[in-house]
Amino acid sequence: MQINRLFEMVYILLRKKTVTAKELAEHFEVSTRTIYRDLDTLSSAGIPIYTSKGKGGGISLIENYVLKQSLFSEEEQKELLMSLQGLNAINTPNMESILNKLSAIFNQESIHWIDVDFSGWGNSKRDKEKFKQIKEGIFNKKLMSFDYFSSSGEKTIRLVEPLKLFFKGQSWYLYAFCRSRNDFRFFKLTRMKNLNLLEEQFERKIPAETGQVLKMDDDKAVKLVLKIDAKMAYRVYDEFDEELIKKQNDGTFIISTVFPEGDWLYSYILSYGSYAEVLEPERIRLIIMKNFEDGLKKYL
Repeated sequence: MQINRLFEMVYILLRKKTVTAKELAEHFEVSTRTIYRDLDTLSSAGIPIYTSKGKGGGISLIENYVLKQSLFSEEEQKELLMSLQGLNAINTPNMESILNKLSAIFNQESIHWIDVDFSGWGNSKRDKEKFKQIKEGIFNKKLMSFDYFSSSGEKTIRLVEPLKLFFKGQSWYLYAFCRSRNDFRFFKLTRMKNLNLLEEQFERKIPAETGQVLKMDDDKAVKLVLKIDAKMAYRVYDEFDEELIKKQNDGTFIISTVFPEGDWLYSYILSYGSYAEVLEPERIRLIIMKNFEDGLKKYL
């Protein structure tokens, strides 16, 4: 108990710079005599504490004192704080308190360099609740159950061990071990409905190859070659890596990439309207042609 109090006392002095013995006593719910004994203990341990009398006086640390500074270089301290700030942006439990303490210990300002909003433009409250449940399942290793809809609209009930959130191709996925399929799977969050966080816990490590191949539960990967009009340059550079893009002499773009196939892929290609053409594979090209023809019939 005393060790915890001593550590927190140093943290308070680092953060507040000057504090009175009465304030410390009230904070820890002990007598001022106990506070002075603790200060003697800290001084004996080499913590440079001094007291000053008069208005504005109190207990302080020597200016610019940094606890255990030798453990991390200044650059490492900044990197650590920025990493923790990233975790704080996704509302990781207790991260704000840890950030404040380390900022004081390192005598560094915690720069709020990142904000993360997992929700889309619609259904913000529902999306945030979904991410909150998934985060709790991952951090506390709790089983989850949900209804999952395939690209063809087929509904199945899944029981999974949530392991990691994964962002790829403008979509969020949950990487989990699916007990229903007895294998690791990626589940698209927009297809997950009626999530339930269960009390049963699991123990499973994330495989080293996670993320190398986006193995969807129901979609097969397809090699795709697209020709996209120059007018869509803003989308091309937003949505594809530079190494996938070949700009032609006429200003058009040839895109060679791999996507999981499904209705969402056809909708994605159709979102370019007349500005995109599927060159390969022929099977996908025919599907897009039929979609255009069926849509045109509605206006004839």
